Amino acid sequence: MASAAKSSRSRPAGHSGVFPVNAAAGAGGSDGGVQLADKLKIFKTDNFDPDAYVQSKCRAMDEKEIRHLCSYLQDLKKASAEEMRRSVYANYAAFIKTSKEISDLEGELLSVRNLLSTQSALIHGLSEGVQIDSLITGPEGSAEHDIYSVEDQEPSEIWKWSTDFPDMLDVLLAERRVDEALDALDEAERIAADAKQKGTLTTADILALKRAISENRQKLADQLAEAACQSSICGVELRAAASALKRLGDGPRAHSLLLSAHNQRLQLNMQTIQPSSTSYGGEYTASLAQQIFPVIAQALNDSAEVFGDEPAYTSELVTWATKQAMSFSLLVKRHALASCAAAGGLRAAAECVKIAIGYSDLLEARGLSLTSVLMKQFRPSVEQALDSNLRRIEESTAALAAADDWVLTYPTGLRPLARSSAGNLKLQPKLSSSAHRFNSMVQDFFDDVGPLVSLQLGGSAMDGLLKIFDSYVNLLISALPGSVDDEVNLEGLGNKIVRMAETEDQQLALLANASLLAEELLPRAAMKLYSMNPVSMDSLRRRGPEKQNRVAEQREWKRKLHRMVDKLRDSFCRQHALDLIFTEEGDTHLSAEMYINMDNTVEDPEWVPSPIFQELYAKLNKMASVAADIFVGRERFSTLLMMRLTETVMLWLSDDQTFWEEIEDGPRALGPLGLQQFYLDMQFVILFGQGRFLSRHVHQVILGIIDRAMRAFSATGMDPDRVLPSDDWFIDVAQESISRISGKPRFANGDREREVSSPTASVSAQSVSSARSIGSS
Repeated sequence: MASAAKSSRSRPAGHSGVFPVNAAAGAGGSDGGVQLADKLKIFKTDNFDPDAYVQSKCRAMDEKEIRHLCSYLQDLKKASAEEMRRSVYANYAAFIKTSKEISDLEGELLSVRNLLSTQSALIHGLSEGVQIDSLITGPEGSAEHDIYSVEDQEPSEIWKWSTDFPDMLDVLLAERRVDEALDALDEAERIAADAKQKGTLTTADILALKRAISENRQKLADQLAEAACQSSICGVELRAAASALKRLGDGPRAHSLLLSAHNQRLQLNMQTIQPSSTSYGGEYTASLAQQIFPVIAQALNDSAEVFGDEPAYTSELVTWATKQAMSFSLLVKRHALASCAAAGGLRAAAECVKIAIGYSDLLEARGLSLTSVLMKQFRPSVEQALDSNLRRIEESTAALAAADDWVLTYPTGLRPLARSSAGNLKLQPKLSSSAHRFNSMVQDFFDDVGPLVSLQLGGSAMDGLLKIFDSYVNLLISALPGSVDDEVNLEGLGNKIVRMAETEDQQLALLANASLLAEELLPRAAMKLYSMNPVSMDSLRRRGPEKQNRVAEQREWKRKLHRMVDKLRDSFCRQHALDLIFTEEGDTHLSAEMYINMDNTVEDPEWVPSPIFQELYAKLNKMASVAADIFVGRERFSTLLMMRLTETVMLWLSDDQTFWEEIEDGPRALGPLGLQQFYLDMQFVILFGQGRFLSRHVHQVILGIIDRAMRAFSATGMDPDRVLPSDDWFIDVAQESISRISGKPRFANGDREREVSSPTASVSAQSVSSARSIGSS
């Protein structure tokens, strides 16, 4: 069975009775197959010289490069072996059927040969009988003289042995001395052939001897078959009977009887295992597996000992073992997995599967893998349990969200941590009640699903987690004020009710929930899941496509989490930007009239930034202060949130066609005072935003807005540089407003004052000058 084991190991994992191959070898798919063929071309040439190839590669290599080459060649070897396995066993089912048909045909040919031999001997005997008759009617007294002369001779030893042979075989068979009977039959075959060649026996005696051999062979075969069918037969007797049948020339019947005997033993063992309502699924699965898989293992051993690795017998054995594994999986599914899956008992279902696969793995050492057979039956039930658990997490979290006050707290029973300790925060997350519940259930979920990673079900778990996290993010979005009017945000929520986050603290808590789950807690749970599968972790440490694919999958999974958080962040920023830009009645705080009308007033304007931009800065300042307490250890997320809010407002201004149509093509042109106010507003945003609330992209957007306004002013025939004050004037006015709104002191710098936390005067002046130069050009 040694080579049978090797043959079974090489089969692709998709076949029912095959040893699973290394996933790295076959992960490339069809594209990878083409690449592999190209890589192997050099090794397929007739004049390939391995020594020359290695010398050409290693001549200028150091030790590290040689190790890398060795690793690369090992990967090629594994991939090539897998390609060969796929090619050999692509039509394995047809191979089994063909092998069995060939075996049956060989048996029929043997029967035909025996029949032809018997007919030939009969014809030969008849012809000799005719010659004897002719002798009787021949010359006078010649035949009778020969007969009398033969009768007068002493009988030979061979003739005596052939005469006693049937009685001797009857005794051996009666006493069940099988080996001696087989030896006697072989000796009789030899004697018959020798007697026919040398003429030491008459044709009639030879025919009688052959008839006795044939009859006793059949009698012995029937006796052996009857013994093999006895339920009380032990393993040694069973192997002896099968070996004797094979020696008699009836190998297919012997192998079938061997498998039939083991199948009978299986049926008796299974009758002792009855499902009970008081026992849980794992206990039933273990008891059933203990009765089935050892019998399959013993059948493998018996077949290997008697028949070796002959393909026809190996194929029949694989088919039989696959059938037994199918019966086992159906029983486990009916009496254990079905109830677990219906009740959403993922841990119980995973335990049943783990026990079954554990017993199946014991057969892999003998070259037979039945994991794919079991998983084909188990997968639907396990996936049902997965879906039930994910749905329970989603529904439980939604129920808590309806009563969540959106106040961040540490987990119940844990001592609060120092706010500055980002490392400790990872151990004790600060979340609202619904997020705590979501995180707790997800951690339990991954503990339950851990044993299923090695069964290629980890991907389903990860995809399911993305789905329920997206559902939770949609709940958080619906908790934002104004989201009830957003049909896109409410899509998929059904009739779920969520408590509104009224204050900015509560709204920032929504973002804290999503960001901490996506950046820390869920990836950590996923890593815990993969750490439960040492084989997978080991494959990550190896070079090759498997590692790259796994790392790419994990990165893509994290990117999807972040995109869901970005969806919540964008909704948050859009809502606050709309609150700044529009009034409750639907009017706008940011219109072209507020700048155009300034040149139609007789009073001198008060030079301060427009109210909407002062309110924007005040809101950003307040949010940044609250976010410093909420996003501890995740200051980058807080900074990006503030930048995104500024970007949302400025992009709205840049893209508002109504605003620019009135500025550029309206009945009244933008005047000097309006341009000065607009320029002051933009510089105010640049100054308070630099380093805190303004990204480089938005900075360029603002410069583009300034350039567009100055070009519209230049179109009236006036020079912007002649009507705008100096750069220092804009800096002073903007810094005065920044200091007043933020409440931070200013410090003296020559004849000007600057805010302590603001950008330097030189940077501010540079921004103002660059904006003015762009507009003038």
